[in-house]
Amino acid sequence: MALTSSQVRYLRGMAHPLKPVLQLGGRGVTPALLRELDAALDRHELVKVRLTGADRAARAELLDALLAGSGADLVQRIGHTASMFRRNAEEPKLALPR
Repeated sequence: MALTSSQVRYLRGMAHPLKPVLQLGGRGVTPALLRELDAALDRHELVKVRLTGADRAARAELLDALLAGSGADLVQRIGHTASMFRRNAEEPKLALPR
């Protein structure tokens, strides 16, 4: 599901006060990390993830792997922190604007 610009703006505002749920370590994107991210997205729909890495390109690769592995949409990325959203099909928790 592609997010509209008004939905992204709304989700950015909701994500601002959130604390990161996961922190990516030196091992990178592992199956265990993807399972944990999947569980967090099912529970909350909107999560923040803290990315570690020496340079911007390495963090971008990690973020791409997370998004591809989880099926989430990127809401915002600022420095080492990224916000992601994935709608819970069975029990939607957040009402999005059109």
